[in-house]
Amino acid sequence: MTERQARPKRTVHTGRVERVEQLTPHMIRVVLGGEGLAEFATDGSTDSYVKLLFPAPGPDDPEPYDLDAIRAERPRAEWPVTRTYTVRSWDPGSRELTLDFVHHGEVGLAGPWAAGAKPGDRLRFLGPGGGYAPAPEADWHLLAGDESALPAIAAALEHLPEGRPAHVFVEVENAEEEQPLTVREGVRVTWLHRDGGAPGSLLVPAVRALEFPPGDVQAFVHGEANFVRDLRRLLRIDLSLPKERLSVSGYWRLGRDEDGWQASKAEWNQSVEAEEAAALRS
Repeated sequence: MTERQARPKRTVHTGRVERVEQLTPHMIRVVLGGEGLAEFATDGSTDSYVKLLFPAPGPDDPEPYDLDAIRAERPRAEWPVTRTYTVRSWDPGSRELTLDFVHHGEVGLAGPWAAGAKPGDRLRFLGPGGGYAPAPEADWHLLAGDESALPAIAAALEHLPEGRPAHVFVEVENAEEEQPLTVREGVRVTWLHRDGGAPGSLLVPAVRALEFPPGDVQAFVHGEANFVRDLRRLLRIDLSLPKERLSVSGYWRLGRDEDGWQASKAEWNQSVEAEEAAALRS
């Protein structure tokens, strides 16, 4: 009998805060750098993401930092709390990682951290993951999401194949939350201001009203889980688009923090896929 192979240790990166910028009233940009990013690299995905590690109350973290040892030796209440954030940009030359945080006062964990971040602060994280980038062979592109998807949408627009048209829908709270985006010829960006309305209340009707151009479309739809489900129904069931041409996922769910959403996300996805399969069979 061969011995069971040990699971390789996950690489934990440590970024040093270099700069902090208030992009909009509710969006904060934090740029990380330092030698702790020496092993960090992305694979070209424009939806690359990292798992930020915020220390829980308890003993100081060990040095050198060993996440696996912490989880093996400490009670769960002393494990670091994770939050998932999209990589807005990564510059391997300057070794700088840019993350954008939605901030709503003292609500949440990562937003308040970003609001109080100062040059020299440290932030540990795992990753990156990711799997989407604009496909050069697609005839046109659809990008739709809320504030949580804006960093990935902005990164995708910077990597759109030259000359490929795109329809982009971004729902934010109001006009003050709009950001400059890279808009090449053939790209149409529609900003939607919910002004206190429910997430997706303007985004879903706007995408439904779009007259889809002919040809092969690649779609990226991310944000609050309920409106993402509605738009997935449109793309998969109403329009019969192939699954492999879609990157569709709920980044968050109204009324739940990330821990609660991640705990229920697999079950949520299974119910959505079962509903979709039944509709496609009928």
